[in-house]
Amino acid sequence: MDLLAHLEAYVAAVEEASFSRAADRLGIAQPLLSRRIKTLETHFGSLLFDRSRRQVATTEFGVLLLPYAQDVLDRAQRLRHVARSVRQSAVCAVGVPGDCGPAALARIIRAGAEHGTTLRVHELPPQEREARLADGSLAYALLRVPPESAALRVPLGLASAPDAPDEMYDGAAEARQRPRPRTLHLEDLRPRRGRDATHKQRSVVPILTMAEDRLPYAEDRLCRAAARAGLPEGLVRPAGPVATALAETLAGRVTLLCTEAFARRHGARWAPLGDTSLHRGYDPGAGPRQRGGVPVPDWLVPLLAAAVGATTGPHTAPSVAGGEDASPRLAARG
Repeated sequence: MDLLAHLEAYVAAVEEASFSRAADRLGIAQPLLSRRIKTLETHFGSLLFDRSRRQVATTEFGVLLLPYAQDVLDRAQRLRHVARSVRQSAVCAVGVPGDCGPAALARIIRAGAEHGTTLRVHELPPQEREARLADGSLAYALLRVPPESAALRVPLGLASAPDAPDEMYDGAAEARQRPRPRTLHLEDLRPRRGRDATHKQRSVVPILTMAEDRLPYAEDRLCRAAARAGLPEGLVRPAGPVATALAETLAGRVTLLCTEAFARRHGARWAPLGDTSLHRGYDPGAGPRQRGGVPVPDWLVPLLAAAVGATTGPHTAPSVAGGEDASPRLAARG
C-alpha cells in the first residue's frame, strides 16, 4: 500500500467534505479515491467515515487520526523540498568563453556525470564570469589573466575569408605549401604599394575584436601593438553580434581576432599572431563554496583547456593546433 497516497485521499475527503471534490482535487477518479479510503480503513481496523448519512461525515476515530495524517503529509512535503534543494545544490555552474565549440562543452558535461557531478555550462563574457564566480553563482570559471602569467594560454590569430588574396599577408603564397598556417605579424598588414603596373596602394582590412578580448589590458596591448606596427589609427574595432562579424569576415570585408578552432569551425582562413603578448591567458577559478579543498578538480582543468584551445603552463610555446582536435591529447595529459 502507498501510505502517502492513501493518506492524501483521506485528508482531501475530510477537508473537502465530499468524495467527488476530493477526487477532483487530487486528479483521480472517485472510485479510486473510495478504494483508497476503504483500504486505509482496513489497514487501521476502524471506519474513517460514517457512510450512513447522505453527507460525508468523519467518525470520531477519523477525527482523532486527522492531525497525525496531516503531519505525515507535511513532513513528506518538506522531505521533497529538501531533496529538491540538495539536487539543485549538486548542480555546478561552469563559466566559459562564448566561442567554445559545442563538442568540447559536451565532453565537459559528460565528464561531470562520470564523476558524479551535474555540470551546467554558461557561456559568459570575462567580466561577468569573474563577478558571478565571486558571488557564488558559478562553481568554476575560466578567468582572463595576462598570458605571460597564465596557467592556460590560448594562441590568437586573424580569421579572414577562405578565398582571401595572398597579397593580404606578405609571403602567404608560401603558406599554401605548408601543413600549418604561417605566423602573422601586425607589421605584415601595413599599407604597401601593390605589385601591379598601376602601383595602387593596398587597402588595410579592419580587425574586429569579440567580447572575450575586450578587456582594458587586452585592448590596450592590441592598440599599442598596432600603433608600433604602423597601422592606421582606428583599425582595431569592437565587433557587433558574432554572426554579423563572421559574415563580414567570410565576405572579406574585415578580419576577426579569434582562436584557430573558432575560425575553422566557421570555414574561415586563419593565421596565428606571432606576438604572444596578444594571446589569451586563463586561470581556472573556483567559487566560495568550492575553495575548501582543491580549487578546481584535476579532471576538469584539461577539459576546460581543450574547450578554449589552450596550451598549459606559462612557458609553453603557443600551439596553432585547434582546440577540438587537441582535446583528447590535453585530457590525457591532465
